[in-house]
Amino acid sequence: MAMTRREFLQTLATASAAGFALDQRAAANGHENCYDVPRFGNVSLLHITDSHAQLLPSYFREPHVNLGLGAHLGQPPHLVGEALLKHFSIAPGSRKAHAFSHLDYIEAARIYGKVGGYAHLAALVKGLRAERSGALLLDGGDTWQGSATALWSNGQDMVDASKLLGVDVMTGHWEFTLGADRVMEIIAKDFRGKLEFIAQNIRTHDFDDPVFKSHVIREINATQVAIIGQAFPYTPISNPAHKVPNWRFGVEEEALQATVDRLRKEGAAVVVLLSHNGMDVDLKLAARVSGLDVIFGGHTHDATPEPIVVGNRLGKTLVTNAGANGKFVGVMDLNVRHGRVADFRYHLLPVFANLIEPDAEMNALITRHRAPFLDDLRAELARTETLLYRRGNFNGSFDQLILDAMLSVMDAEIAFSSGFRWGTALLPGAPITREDLLAQTAITYPYTEVNELSGAEIKTLLEDKADNLFNPDPYLQQGGDMTRAGGLQYDLEPTAAMGGRISNMRLNDMPIVASRKYKVASWASVAEDAAGPPIWNVVTQYLRDKKVITATPLNLPKLVGVAGNPGLANG
Repeated sequence: MAMTRREFLQTLATASAAGFALDQRAAANGHENCYDVPRFGNVSLLHITDSHAQLLPSYFREPHVNLGLGAHLGQPPHLVGEALLKHFSIAPGSRKAHAFSHLDYIEAARIYGKVGGYAHLAALVKGLRAERSGALLLDGGDTWQGSATALWSNGQDMVDASKLLGVDVMTGHWEFTLGADRVMEIIAKDFRGKLEFIAQNIRTHDFDDPVFKSHVIREINATQVAIIGQAFPYTPISNPAHKVPNWRFGVEEEALQATVDRLRKEGAAVVVLLSHNGMDVDLKLAARVSGLDVIFGGHTHDATPEPIVVGNRLGKTLVTNAGANGKFVGVMDLNVRHGRVADFRYHLLPVFANLIEPDAEMNALITRHRAPFLDDLRAELARTETLLYRRGNFNGSFDQLILDAMLSVMDAEIAFSSGFRWGTALLPGAPITREDLLAQTAITYPYTEVNELSGAEIKTLLEDKADNLFNPDPYLQQGGDMTRAGGLQYDLEPTAAMGGRISNMRLNDMPIVASRKYKVASWASVAEDAAGPPIWNVVTQYLRDKKVITATPLNLPKLVGVAGNPGLANG
């Protein structure tokens, strides 16, 4: 049964009265009003992205390093900490400041509690829809991957949760790591007649046929709204190509422009792109493709409080990004008049679990899916005395834990771990459970390996990863943050040319020799024949041996040439 706006706000008031204002600082931030978002205009679109299978509320720390270079220097989304708060006029120390920044993270997290959770998300979405006739819920992907239960159920828990949540349209990225057959099975059986999976930029290798629908058209309050899908363009590069052997991916800019033009001619008053490009790619695309009103972006987990307005040949496009882990819901209200968008209002709402009464039906679904695995999920492997997190261009403390585990258990000199952006945080004093570990490692290609690499090969690997992150052309930034390194120290100059960013490589304060071979441990190989022990087994052994994880200095590259960059703050 639909919830009215009054009922929804009364629910929030009840939550507040139940004691969720934990101190004067929390009460002073007016949290009881943070979901009171009056409707504007006549077309409403809700947006979530990159939930990474986190069905339960969790802690999620925003980055303190998100470097912007060249034209992106000092511009969203490449702002962190105080620079971000100042740019978006967010009061320091506020609930909103905690949602959008890493500042005072441990203290603020203890005050404001966990974020996200699909039962809380469901309640919020119902409340927003109660006063927005015909509102659509769009999911930008990275939904079926990122947790133990999603891995063990082959994505089924998230598929069921998405349907119950009322997602209307989605696109994908990590979904494809379940394999082409599983993706098509879900679309044909679970989603049929309920949820549209769209991607205009995926075609078959053999006959160049579209794999998915490129778009859908929905009528909202007598207004034709077209939604075009844009899956992650670099999936076969960043993830195993053998999972989708007959599919090719790309930005497909010309095909996108042709689709937009056709939809406009057919009478669409609103045309939006549901994208998993990453925000820098979306910004470039918005300047080159005309006729898009809004890009709802994902992939880079950039929680951007306000849309970025990008001019192009025929007008302007609003570019948004809605963060990650179910932590935010984007609310785009459009005033459409005479066949075009005349005005808009946008809100990126943090989902604070202690302010929202969880939806009972979604709670029941989550409980049902978790029940067979509870003993495994709750198994305590160790405890942490330090904040564990993963997020940012470089190493996080949970990444460091994984690196330390590989160095120790696999008896390696150097360890590499992929620059994944997903993963929850743990506060000091918390147990580290198997569920927590899988929230950092739950992928379908988790295998570890040890290889003998020369110093020259190591430099080439790091140069390739650095170019992937810092290439001045966003279309050549092909996913993920910088590879995390254990044991190895090096200097990194992000603004240097390709091949010249990495220097002064050292191991135990001794220079890396180009011709010498080093024992290097890694995991998440995209090779089809990878077969070493899964990373969670390696880290489990390490945690059980250590029992208590204490603060360890992060092994970070020495950055050159980025002093004063507003995308760089103290951790």
